[in-house]
Amino acid sequence: MQHELETAEAIAREAGELVMGYYRGDFQVDLKNETEPVTEADRVANNHIVRRLREEFPQDAIIAEESTNEAAAAEGVRRVWMVDPMDGTKEFIKHTDEFAVMIGLAVEGRPQLGVVNQPATRTLYRGIVGDGAESDIDGKVSAMKVSDRATPADLRLICSRSHLPDVVQKIMEDLGITEMVRSGSVGLKIGRIATQSCDLYLHPSIGTKLWDACAPEAILAAAGGALTDFDGNPVKYDPAHLHNVRGLLASNGAIHAELAERLRGYY
Repeated sequence: MQHELETAEAIAREAGELVMGYYRGDFQVDLKNETEPVTEADRVANNHIVRRLREEFPQDAIIAEESTNEAAAAEGVRRVWMVDPMDGTKEFIKHTDEFAVMIGLAVEGRPQLGVVNQPATRTLYRGIVGDGAESDIDGKVSAMKVSDRATPADLRLICSRSHLPDVVQKIMEDLGITEMVRSGSVGLKIGRIATQSCDLYLHPSIGTKLWDACAPEAILAAAGGALTDFDGNPVKYDPAHLHNVRGLLASNGAIHAELAERLRGYY
């Protein structure tokens, strides 16, 4: 998988440069629906990533957020690339720097590798399941490993910057959690868990899709953590079912099964 990881990283960096070209200037914001914005940067990065992956891995399927998705064509294909050309479009629009290019590879329905590139801060996370994860921050490369915190009240929660559902606040109270960080982008939240600055991420809704989770899960697993749905079941990267209908629960893995058991009734 090393060749695939190196290629995905190179493509993610190229897409990041394209995105930053728009970030530094003016750009138009459109709406895909009532709540989801999209910009020309999303579309240009999406097209670049898809074209490059097709050139490098013509036998693989690709599911990308801003494509007319090839979900039907990807069904039954052993290797599927999951692409979010810009995770955190709302943060891109607000100029908070908290957006990322994400490329993940799922093999037979499970994540194998991932790259999350935050171009505005020159931060990149990468990992291969079973072979470790690394951060590259402005050229400084470090191994990533999750924390070993194993008491619910000691866990540091990371949540969305744009919204904090009542159910998440209720979970914090019930678990006794007092430390919370806000951030945009699922990939950047998971990266914070993989680098030990946070321990837990909750998304108790249907709001994410497979391309939001594939690359982050691969990196988190490579760093020793765990990501499941809110029932504690593995996320199945099945192109026929793009929505994460039972939400996402990500942690350092130390008490993941216990957390899933305790949180099952919240969603």
